[in-house]
Amino acid sequence: MILKLFLSISLFFWSFTCTHVETDPYTWKPLKVTATAYNSLAYQTDNNPQITAFGDSLKPGKKYIAVSRDLEALGLSHNTPVTIEGLKGIYLVKDKMNSRWVNKIDIYMGKDVKAAREWGRKKVHIMYRVLKEQEDESQY
Repeated sequence: MILKLFLSISLFFWSFTCTHVETDPYTWKPLKVTATAYNSLAYQTDNNPQITAFGDSLKPGKKYIAVSRDLEALGLSHNTPVTIEGLKGIYLVKDKMNSRWVNKIDIYMGKDVKAAREWGRKKVHIMYRVLKEQEDESQY
C-alpha cells in the first residue's frame, strides 16, 4: 500500500517536471502589396486556365492567390498561407505571375468576373507564414 502511494506521488510530480513546451516553428510576416483579382478563364490566362504555374488545379470557391516572382524570394512560395486585409480567411499561394509584375498578388475569384472587377486594384497589407529558421537565414 505504501509502495503504491509512493509510486503514485512520484508519478504525479514527475508528470509536472517533465512538461514538454511545444514552440511554433512558424512566424507571420507583414507586407504591403498591390492586389488585383483574376479568374480561371482562358482569355485571362492561357488555353488551360485551371492549371497553375505550380501545376495545381484551381477550384472555384477556394481561397488561392498568385504572387509576383519577386515575392517568392521573400518566402511567399507554393502553399504559403496568407491573410489579406479586407478579406476573411486564409489564402494559399497556388500560382505565380509573369515576371513583369513586382510586389503584387492576384486573388483567385473562380469564374466570377464581376467580383474580380469589383475588387479592382488595391494596395493592401498581407501577413504570410514562414518558418522561423528561414526568417533567421534571410537576415544574414
